[in-house]
Amino acid sequence: MTWVILTGRQNDLDQVATPHKIITNRDYLAHPALFRGQRPKVINLSNNYGYQSRGYYASLLAGSRGHKVIPTVETMIDLSERKLYEHALPELELALNKCRKDLGGTFPSKVAVFFGIGPSKVWDKFTKLLFDWFRAPALEVHIKDSAEWASIRKIGFLPLARMTDEEEASFLQCLENYTNREWRDTKGRTPARYTFATLVDPHEELPPSEISSLRYWARIAEKMGVEVEPITRKDLAKLANYDALFIRETTSISNHTYRFARRAQQEGMPVIDDPLSMIRCTNKVYLNELMTYNKVPVPPTVMIAGTSDFELAAQTLGFPLVLKIPDSSFSRGVKKCENLAELTKLATEWLEDSDLLIAQKFIPTEYDWRVGVLGGQPLFAVHYLMAKKHWQIVNHKANGKPDQGGIKTFTLKETPPHVVETAVKAARCIGDGLYGVDLKETKDGVFVIEVNDNPNLDHGWEDSGEKDELWVRLTQWFLERLERPGR
Repeated sequence: MTWVILTGRQNDLDQVATPHKIITNRDYLAHPALFRGQRPKVINLSNNYGYQSRGYYASLLAGSRGHKVIPTVETMIDLSERKLYEHALPELELALNKCRKDLGGTFPSKVAVFFGIGPSKVWDKFTKLLFDWFRAPALEVHIKDSAEWASIRKIGFLPLARMTDEEEASFLQCLENYTNREWRDTKGRTPARYTFATLVDPHEELPPSEISSLRYWARIAEKMGVEVEPITRKDLAKLANYDALFIRETTSISNHTYRFARRAQQEGMPVIDDPLSMIRCTNKVYLNELMTYNKVPVPPTVMIAGTSDFELAAQTLGFPLVLKIPDSSFSRGVKKCENLAELTKLATEWLEDSDLLIAQKFIPTEYDWRVGVLGGQPLFAVHYLMAKKHWQIVNHKANGKPDQGGIKTFTLKETPPHVVETAVKAARCIGDGLYGVDLKETKDGVFVIEVNDNPNLDHGWEDSGEKDELWVRLTQWFLERLERPGR
């Protein structure tokens, strides 16, 4: 990877201070052919980021040249006036005040933050959040402290020209840390054209992909000029160092996975799962309305908004019926009700946390079809068998680990065409990413039960039908979007 450091003047930074290429913003602007054919990461250390200044234009034109740059012009504009970043202050001040005890009860009047790193580790919660909001190489935060609460008076850029010798030494160390990657072992490898980040949680009980499967994908992607590196939730600040993001944690719009997806989208990176797909797939109320509107077959459904709907659901669907919390995953928040008393008890309890619930006709089958769809085209097809002595593919026991049913694999050619066609139609209603469509096949036809935005992909399981072609197509999906003209 090529790192390029832009400075306002030639002597702002000693050429031996960093192994990376250092040029002035004037030279960068004057020579658009520089780094042609490369995709450098640009760190803009101009002394002035004002609107239409050289520093501003350097970041603006970096985007048009396909170069990743910090800070972006959006960050420059955000920090140009307090009223443009006021919305960030409540969250930042809350994080700042959590540092008070570790700082001995008082704050300095200002603090320098370099690439999300403060003067010491006790600042970490605040400085990492600051870098999450405003990705800039060097920031200076002015603090107004009182006995009970510290507030932020101003957030501004800290140019090299205003740094003390001590601050510059700290800045250079942080620069080195920022530009060095974790997990990179390029010994003996062909230099990669692109590097993809894969967001994982090594401790997740039911991850969408096992680490061993992601390593398998990495070996295939390497042959296509792609390096795959794992990242975790603590690496949001480093996300822009990569070219694409593949999220392999269970997604939720209320946790860090959504923030990673949003950041990737803001950086112009191809991402699976994208934020809109997360929003659409996470909510079963929305999915049911969307499928119905687009004439995709779904089980008979009743929306429950209050106690008056209990009887309607019972009369319309009969018993047993399936009650669902709109936002749930891995069969959690999905229960079978055998009679009106069970429905009343469970729905009353769940309505305390959700204003809407979904009740659906119970369709018993020995398996669910899962059809993977990528970029609007079928990717794989499998049967997920029901867990032993259970009506779902995952049985979340009160004690112990969840019990999962088995899997039966098929090639796409072996899969009934009407199953594949229905799955593809459902996925295209959501977007252009990667989806797992769950369907039930009955004598009355095929019904879409759910569309998942981060379906399981594991070597020896979902790829058994299409073999390595599945991983090649996954890699190609990202490459096609990275190499589109005018990107």
